[in-house]
Amino acid sequence: MSALELNQRAQKKLGGLLRYWREVRGVSQLDLSLDAGISQRQISFIESGRSVPGRQTLLNIAQSLDVPLRERNVLLLSAGYAPIYSEAGWNAQEMSLVTDAARRVLRQHEPFPAIVMDRYWNVLMTNRAAPAFFNGFVDMAARAEPRNILHLIFDPEGMQPHMANWEAVARSLIQRVYRESVGQVVDLQTQQLLDALLSYPGVRPEWRSQGMAGSASTLPLVPMGFIHDGTVLNYFSMITTVGTPLAVAAQELRIECMFPADDATEARHIALLDLARE
Repeated sequence: MSALELNQRAQKKLGGLLRYWREVRGVSQLDLSLDAGISQRQISFIESGRSVPGRQTLLNIAQSLDVPLRERNVLLLSAGYAPIYSEAGWNAQEMSLVTDAARRVLRQHEPFPAIVMDRYWNVLMTNRAAPAFFNGFVDMAARAEPRNILHLIFDPEGMQPHMANWEAVARSLIQRVYRESVGQVVDLQTQQLLDALLSYPGVRPEWRSQGMAGSASTLPLVPMGFIHDGTVLNYFSMITTVGTPLAVAAQELRIECMFPADDATEARHIALLDLARE
């Protein structure tokens, strides 16, 4: 294949990718042109494979479409440019500023569970309280690594039988997978995770609908109720992400911190951890 033919193929690939992201975001060529500061005609030429934008123009388009950093690198490569966003692992030296900050958050959240997850909900780090808490219900050492918090919740041999409101929690977690997927785009691995979750016993067929409505509630969140010695312990969680990330791993990290939802749960939680230390 000649150099000209390779260049034409690359232009068509880039055009297809940009058209895909524009359609995912639900914006017209005109809307994109106004937001990115380039002409609608130029966008049309790029999508049809008739031209390749300059690197900064391409980055402006990606920014306007809120393309995730990992996929921005793909766009740059398709246009013949070098990637600019590091794809080093979450535990690489260049990520030390972020991981050190995450470890501080984990420590400061003691004695309540806190975990760091990747984009697929695999557990990367925890504080001491997290395994101590879950070991009060499940033998965590028996579960294969990397441990996945969603599989732990959905698995009948995991936390599912220990949750007072498992259906409500599971349904809300399915919604969260869609909502919190990077760039709100379900990639192949996220879809595989969803398929695995939806195959667990107890999952209802209607949960497969991405736009399903949640159950009515007077609360601003879905509490998680864990049954221990006949008593329900109620928690809720808060998610922390990295602001203005410039590395793929930084964009994809999630820190989830669990909080007692009431004073009685807080007191019982402390007692549960005291038992775990004995």
